[in-house]
Amino acid sequence: MTYTPITDHIIEKLISICSPSNVITDGERMESYSHDETSKEQFSAMPEVVVTPSTTEQVAQIMRLADRLTIPVTPRGAGSGLSGGAIPLYGGIVLSLEKMNRIIEIDEENLTVTAEAGIVTNELNERLKDAGLFFAGYPMSLESCFLGGNIAENAGGGKAIKYGVTSRYVLGLKVVTPQGQIVTLGGKVTKDVSSYDLKQLYIGSEGTLGIITEATIKLIGIPKVASTLLVPFTDAQQAISVVPLLMKQGIIPVSIEFMDRLSFEISCDYLNESLPLDGVGAMLLIEVDGSDEAQVEADLIAVGELCEEQGALEVYIAEDANNRERIWAVRRAIAEAIKVYSPIQSLEDVVVPIASIPRVLPFLEELSAHYRLKIPCYGHAGDGNLHATVVKDPDWTMDKWLETEPKILGELYTFIVDELGGKISGEHGIGVKRREFVKELTAKAEYELLKTLKQAFDPKGIMNPGKILI
Repeated sequence: MTYTPITDHIIEKLISICSPSNVITDGERMESYSHDETSKEQFSAMPEVVVTPSTTEQVAQIMRLADRLTIPVTPRGAGSGLSGGAIPLYGGIVLSLEKMNRIIEIDEENLTVTAEAGIVTNELNERLKDAGLFFAGYPMSLESCFLGGNIAENAGGGKAIKYGVTSRYVLGLKVVTPQGQIVTLGGKVTKDVSSYDLKQLYIGSEGTLGIITEATIKLIGIPKVASTLLVPFTDAQQAISVVPLLMKQGIIPVSIEFMDRLSFEISCDYLNESLPLDGVGAMLLIEVDGSDEAQVEADLIAVGELCEEQGALEVYIAEDANNRERIWAVRRAIAEAIKVYSPIQSLEDVVVPIASIPRVLPFLEELSAHYRLKIPCYGHAGDGNLHATVVKDPDWTMDKWLETEPKILGELYTFIVDELGGKISGEHGIGVKRREFVKELTAKAEYELLKTLKQAFDPKGIMNPGKILI
């Protein structure tokens, strides 16, 4: 694909659409838009210009300009992605939605909120709190990620067992197409089979089919009671083997999070936190909530007893909000802590059927031993989504890392897909980081359908080019 380079004339056109304060051309200021939370050393590319529109109509005008001149456009939320989805591989325009952060309507009667794509997820829930409502899509980066990014990635997170992933709550979308048309999909209804579900195509499409500027989200009531268990085990395999058993009990926990020893040790060091570690090889963090205190207590007892039967060293209960937050902070900080420990790494989010979870850890141990690299593992074990993080040895050269990392990932992904019937990404997405593996591990007929879909929506290939598909 041949794209038109950004010229002074194009910049003048963008300024006429968005105003001078919303068009960035300074290299130093644009640098932060050249990467996301993947390794800058491996995945980064400078935009030619960054625009920060404040309305859907401005987004549409930018896309009409880009379509007419064949300019690549990379939509960007908070830049908290973990697959390189917001990196402008072909330069062009980075279109950041950071200034489109308004709540348009809180409709308590219909249990919905309509908001712009650039609102921070946590801020949205803070605004909803007074109404006793919340958006249950819960990515672990909720304090920084944008609503639009959650939808574009179909984010999951720590509460997906009980509450599901983002797509469960998206009722309506306002989307700008690659040709600059504004399309409204869905609305406030919870059921709709009136035609093809175009809304679902945009959810998880990583900005490759269009730009989500606004969303109507289904809300639910905030649970009145919540409690968290921290359950240490002697070894990781013992802990992870409990997960399928827990899921058979008829109790639906909010979360079952797994942390191997290396993961929580690194996080505790990072936070200067102290957890009971003597003889502990791994931990499960299990949260239960509900509207009835007696039922939540009964569920906690049942979960705790099962863990003890399966060899748990102890069952710690954190009922008050402060202790629950203290425990969750350790889990949420793992990714950032590992990045501080080793800035160059590959954070994976493979997902497998629940019954196959216990088979993942022995394979990771084999990979770690074979390549002589640390691979800490943690994640949302209750839905089979594990974050195996391949960490670069500090003594390795960058050349050795770049040569070895794809081999490790190739072996991991092949095992997950071919042996366990899993998928290479449960929530982080494909972006640029995993696109070659998608082609290798996807049946030819399915891959051709994906390419046909992309061609139909974006025939000029200007919408976030280079992501998902090769």
